[in-house]
Amino acid sequence: MANGTVVIIDYGMGNLWSVASAVKFTGFDPMISADLNSIAEADTLILPGVGSFNRAMHSIRSSEIDKAIGEALHTNAAKLLGICLGMQLLGRSGTEDGLTDGLGLVNNEVRKIASVSSQQLKVPNIGFRDVQADKEMVMFEGLSTNSRFYFVHSFCMQILDDSSKYAISHHGQPFVAAIESGRVFGTQFHPEKSQKNGLKVLSNFLNS
Repeated sequence: MANGTVVIIDYGMGNLWSVASAVKFTGFDPMISADLNSIAEADTLILPGVGSFNRAMHSIRSSEIDKAIGEALHTNAAKLLGICLGMQLLGRSGTEDGLTDGLGLVNNEVRKIASVSSQQLKVPNIGFRDVQADKEMVMFEGLSTNSRFYFVHSFCMQILDDSSKYAISHHGQPFVAAIESGRVFGTQFHPEKSQKNGLKVLSNFLNS
């Protein structure tokens, strides 16, 4: 495969075409693929996702996509962006539909957002929310430290690993809106649905 290959991983549970459209808008030509060789040999991987953590990990493991991702990261020095459920799957475990091991690329856990009736906050968290990013985060370069992005989620990542860089948002409680750990990146929000701010985040990642 040619240098600069961007592969959007198809494991049956992602907004593939909307993500691909946003990536194309930034000037890249992504491939949507479930092919293990294409994933393993890619320079850049994007792992989108909508739905259950448990079902997603079952699909990824049964198809051995997890092994292909590992090969891309460790052998091919690829970089990876997880989006929404895709970001959650980067963690060591998730509790949706039962405790399930994640990809273990970041040492955090994923749990359900606590509902806060006194604040009249509902779960799932849906809509544009403020995100406060670490000033050193690559994805947020050129954006204000308190920009808005679009979220749709009922589960969120809990910070256990203080060696990573984080962007934080709030919905009754603080939660991880984005993470950077070496060549592993993640956004709980949907950059492809977050207008100019989201396209900037995608562009920063792809050009990093």
